[in-house]
Parts: sequence; C-alpha cells; structure tokens
Amino acid sequence: MALLGLLDREPSHGYDLKRDYDAYFGRGRPLPFSQVYATLSRLARDGKAVAGVAEPGAGPDRKRYTITEEGKREVEVWITEPIPAEPHFQTELFVKVVLSLMLGRHAEDYLDVQRTAHLARMRELTILKQKGGVVDTLLADHGLFHLEADLRWIDLTEARLSSLAEEVAS
Repeated sequence: MALLGLLDREPSHGYDLKRDYDAYFGRGRPLPFSQVYATLSRLARDGKAVAGVAEPGAGPDRKRYTITEEGKREVEVWITEPIPAEPHFQTELFVKVVLSLMLGRHAEDYLDVQRTAHLARMRELTILKQKGGVVDTLLADHGLFHLEADLRWIDLTEARLSSLAEEVAS
C-alpha cells in the first residue's frame, strides 16, 4: 500500500519508488528491488497501476508506473481506515517466556537478555532522534514507545514469574 500511495503522488519508476520508500519508511530495513518490482507487477495485474512503455535510461530500460482510479480509491480507503488497536496476544516474547517455563529453563535469564537488547536498541533510536530530521525523530519515538512498553511488560512478567510457572505447570 505504501508503494501504491507513493504512486498516487506522481507516476514513477520502480527505482524512484524504492528510493522514496527507503527514505521515508525503510529506516534500517530497505526494500529489496525484487519486492518493488514484484509489487508493481501485482498492482498492474490487479488493475491498480499501469506500466508505461519502456524508457531508455542510464541502465536497463525502465517503465514509469501510473496509479489507476481503482488504485486511488484503494489508497483512499486504506489511508483513512484505522489499524486494529488490539494488541497482539501471541507475541514471540510471551511465547519464549512461557516455553522457557514449560521446558524447565530460566525465564529470568531470557528476560534479562531481552531487556539488554531492548535497551541497546533504545540507545540507537535515541541517537537517531538526536541526529535526524522530523521523519527520523517520529520513527524513533514510535519505536521507543513500543520498546518502553515491552520493558514495562518484561519487569511485570519477571515479578510474576513464579505465579506464571505454577499456572503453566498445572
């Protein structure tokens, strides 16, 4: 949907879409070119974008993609719908704690390792926030808030490990 939304701004080549996606949304996780072109192919197949004629360039010929009216409608619906506000109840973090207890391992050790990893990532995001622009700051804040919530959960879980271990054992 992000690529379709970028196309809604202006017709673009896959290279330009990847560049813009990475600049605004791909911090630390750049989008592979193969994913860009596979997505553009699906959008064209599904009538949400149209590929123009191949244009010569500095490298291989490139096609400029244009969003269709159907694609514009889909972006409009998607961008105005809220994402589910419900938390994910089957997080990997929770599963690892419960399985540690079920398997007789020390869940405290896992929680300590996870806390250390979260704190390290928080330091990285804080540096990004200090050095970056508004986009970096907002992305870093979003990540920091999620990590802070996880840390509170880790502390709460650690305090309840003996009760959880009893419940899991029964």
